[in-house]
Amino acid sequence: MRHLLALALLIVLTGAASAQDKVHFASLDGMADRAPTTLDGYLFKPDRPGPMPAVIFLHGCGGLISTATDRIVSREIDWAAKLNAQGIVVLMIDSLTPRGSGEICSRAGFKEWLYLRRPADAYGGLAWLQKQSWVAKDRVAMVGWSNGGGAVLFALGKKVGRPAASTGPDFRAAIAFYPGSCSERRMGTDWTPRMPLMILIGDKDVWTPHAPCKALADHAVARGASITYHAYPGAYHDFDWPGLKRKELVAYATRSGVVPIIAEDPASHADAIRRVQGFLAAHIGLH
Repeated sequence: MRHLLALALLIVLTGAASAQDKVHFASLDGMADRAPTTLDGYLFKPDRPGPMPAVIFLHGCGGLISTATDRIVSREIDWAAKLNAQGIVVLMIDSLTPRGSGEICSRAGFKEWLYLRRPADAYGGLAWLQKQSWVAKDRVAMVGWSNGGGAVLFALGKKVGRPAASTGPDFRAAIAFYPGSCSERRMGTDWTPRMPLMILIGDKDVWTPHAPCKALADHAVARGASITYHAYPGAYHDFDWPGLKRKELVAYATRSGVVPIIAEDPASHADAIRRVQGFLAAHIGLH
């Protein structure tokens, strides 16, 4: 009986993130000399009546779609299932494929202009969600991983910020996993997010290091920001990626010669699930 109950729960959680729809909407990256980018979004919607709270996902530098499987990467699928089970709509935004770009992890592939447009992608997704009758328009959060986490930080600060074309209710809260550019050198010494933010990072992360990120957060908190910061002892980059074995990414070595290390840390992953679910429940509520 116990095994049957466990199987039934697995089916429910897996099904929660299997009802996927591909949608299209405009980024808010348009300017006088540039038309807005039409983005791809992947919608995971609980089978419940609305209006429901929602979360926008911003992928890492490797993109949302795996080149090996041509499917959405398992980290985002896993998180979508967990949030759908809470009654939260998930909209994953693909910032790379619509722009004809592959990975932006390597020095050769990185595009600063694309990175800095990603906050506009998040706000384009927010505008689309707020037009849907089954979304609670003032209860939307954003979550980003690595490069996407950096996009979250840029979206919350003055250096990039909220696009002028965004006119509806703002995001209510944000979460950044091991965010790129998490330092005062990149964000500025006056970086002060305007909404509650949670940062989750590994203290052994050599790709998006903990120390400068903690200093950025501490100084912002001293200026009045609401930031929940947690560093996991012994955890590397991608600590919440299900089943990810330890790898050294030699092809993505930084200019200073640092070789990124990625690996799931099961204990940190489990704790992050608890923290994320609690943070979202507190700030955007549950359905």
